Amino acid sequence: MGEVGPIDYLVVEFPGNRMTGEGFPLLVDLVDRGLIRILDLMFVRKDDDGSVTGMEIADLTGDGELDLAVFEGVSSGLLGQDDIEEAATALEPGSSAGILVYENLWAAPFAAALRRGGARMVASGRIPVPALVAALEATEATD
Repeated sequence: MGEVGPIDYLVVEFPGNRMTGEGFPLLVDLVDRGLIRILDLMFVRKDDDGSVTGMEIADLTGDGELDLAVFEGVSSGLLGQDDIEEAATALEPGSSAGILVYENLWAAPFAAALRRGGARMVASGRIPVPALVAALEATEATD
């Protein structure tokens, strides 16, 4: 496996198909700084009737500029039609979403060192920000 970092995915919904593009330069910056490597980037739309279609990487914000041209053609083959359909189940009708699969390059040397030492990942997860805020507020309330 060499020096491969943990692989994560995100499905980000844009209610009402409203994409501002504000996050795109930050995503490019993470790649440029070598913190992540994008393995797959797809967009899907869930129409009002519930039908799901893939969207081309294009002028997502409607400002006349190709927002994600740098990622055009990015595909590792990890995402399939079944993944798109599963992601779409989380979407509200009339919304779209970006599906991002990325490698955490910053963690690759650490992960490789652990593997060389015989360690193996047995669990992984994420703590949602609202859960973190609630836990911190609960802790502050008891102090």
